[in-house]
Amino acid sequence: MLYYILNDTHEDTTVAKASNPLEELNVTAKKAAEQTTEQALSAANGYFDFLRKTVSSFPSGGTDLGEHLKSYAEKNIAATQDYIHKLSQAKDFQDVVRIQTEFMQTQFSAFGEQTKILGEAFTNDAAKSPLKNLIPSM
Repeated sequence: MLYYILNDTHEDTTVAKASNPLEELNVTAKKAAEQTTEQALSAANGYFDFLRKTVSSFPSGGTDLGEHLKSYAEKNIAATQDYIHKLSQAKDFQDVVRIQTEFMQTQFSAFGEQTKILGEAFTNDAAKSPLKNLIPSM
């Protein structure tokens, strides 16, 4: 099939139509999606770097609880960043569901362990506190 277009000199020019316009559109859309994914991952990496720097610069107060909170924040940031990267590599909806399920199971497990250790650290730090004698016991 042939199309006629006007060039800059307003002369008719014959242009051959692409053999398969849907194929070209598919390739163009795929390239655009890849570029968008790369840009989004770059932005996410910048955000995670900012979070890491913020957490690492935050003082822990010299307590076990503060150190554990800081450590867990760093681990959770790293786990979330890893999750985002894995999710960006998903090939289909089944991959998305699998990656999401693995992440949630891992995070729930980590949350349970973190909660237990943070509770213990809080109790230990409270027992060491010079203010413990000011609080009436029940």
